[in-house]
Amino acid sequence: MQSDTADIGLIGLAVMGQNLVLNMVDHGFRVAVYNRTRAKTDAFLEGPAADRSVVGAGTLPELVAALARPRRVMLMVQAGRAVDAVLEELVPLLEAGDIVIDGGNSYFEDTIRRERELAERGVHYLGAGVSGGEEGARHGPSIMPGGPATAWEPVRPILQAIAAQVDGEPCCDWLGEDGAGHFVKMVHNGIEYGDMQLIAEAYDLLRHGAGLTPEELREVFDGWNRGDLDSYLIEITRDILGTYDDDGRLVLDLILDAAGQKGTGRWTAVSALHQGIPVTLVTEAVFARSLSALKEEREAAEPQLAGPDASFQGDRAEFVADVGRALYAAKIASYAQGFMLLSSAAAEHGWSLDLGKVAMLWRGGCIIRSRFLRDIRDAYAADPALKNLLLAPYFRDAVVGAQAAWRRVVAEGARLGIALPAFSAALAFYDGYRRGRSPANLIQAQRDYFGAHTFERVDGPRDEFTHFDWTGHGIATSGSYQA
Repeated sequence: MQSDTADIGLIGLAVMGQNLVLNMVDHGFRVAVYNRTRAKTDAFLEGPAADRSVVGAGTLPELVAALARPRRVMLMVQAGRAVDAVLEELVPLLEAGDIVIDGGNSYFEDTIRRERELAERGVHYLGAGVSGGEEGARHGPSIMPGGPATAWEPVRPILQAIAAQVDGEPCCDWLGEDGAGHFVKMVHNGIEYGDMQLIAEAYDLLRHGAGLTPEELREVFDGWNRGDLDSYLIEITRDILGTYDDDGRLVLDLILDAAGQKGTGRWTAVSALHQGIPVTLVTEAVFARSLSALKEEREAAEPQLAGPDASFQGDRAEFVADVGRALYAAKIASYAQGFMLLSSAAAEHGWSLDLGKVAMLWRGGCIIRSRFLRDIRDAYAADPALKNLLLAPYFRDAVVGAQAAWRRVVAEGARLGIALPAFSAALAFYDGYRRGRSPANLIQAQRDYFGAHTFERVDGPRDEFTHFDWTGHGIATSGSYQA
């Protein structure tokens, strides 16, 4: 094997890894590949990569020897221990200035740790979230890189070349330091959970509430995909509703109603709790999947737990229009929450995170790609200091205009006994965010009554806390701290 022959190395030849390699080769790059199981490497070289600019390596030393300096190595292995195991073997073979790119769904805190550990040895570590599934990896994914800025330029030509292109711009750009890229990918996946749950609830309400047939629903989703709701997930839902097996059965009806999850949605919810940001819709979407997994319990509960004795009585066409407007409004609320979380994390970790740029990276290649993202980009371009997407004129007018339909939809779901956790959570967030005065003063009074936790007064300065003697047997105090 000749030295310095490959532009980049890739470790991990599952479907995503193989498709990324072929994508790189299509764009003129020579790639060295390694897989822990040599048989998979051989099968790839003899099959999809036959007669392509791909160099096979039987060992990690062979892989490293095949790379031009500075060496660039991309990991496409399962997040968690597998990444650390590969790094333990790989890093001693590298030199100062070499670059490792983690293209998996690693937890951003792990990426921060790994970046620091490798920096001590002079090796750069980039966490680059990749979205788009098999098709995206092969023909152009959204790539979200973060890590040391000095390591971005050597990998930029490769990553931007293989990324999805929208209006001549790659859906890949440096997002910020250490774990910024993987954090953005995590929030992307969380928003994806929310989008999917909202679509599932709209489907459930229209099919099992309003009684639309799959064929009618397919037309509804096709119409939505031609308007403001134009997106990849709406598009594939339309296709799913029109797919039948060889026996003429709707494939959707043959699928068990127990949703899986790989953890990124839960990570988003946990990060939101740590940051103190109300990402309620994604959290409800995660819990909805958890509830769906209780299939046997739900089947046992169905004959025992009575629901309302009600049926749909309204105009179906008007209701379909209401659901479409509500879906759009709830989607806005969900993205507003996600971008609140991105902003909070960037401030805490010191990331140079451009929220408008994030929206641009999601316009193509990824699962949540949609027309809607251009409006998010425009909102941050008009006001880079925007506190919340709900306050941008375009989105403000959209949710205010849709709220009557939104409320009718949530109310009809409750009347019919059809669970709408994501629609309801989004509406509750909107109602909570738009009120300058909330009932939290009662919560503060309760906390002070039973635990002397103190409270701020409406007629005093912020950050000055007071305890009231509620029973007449204690001590009233004031101060600049909160217990």
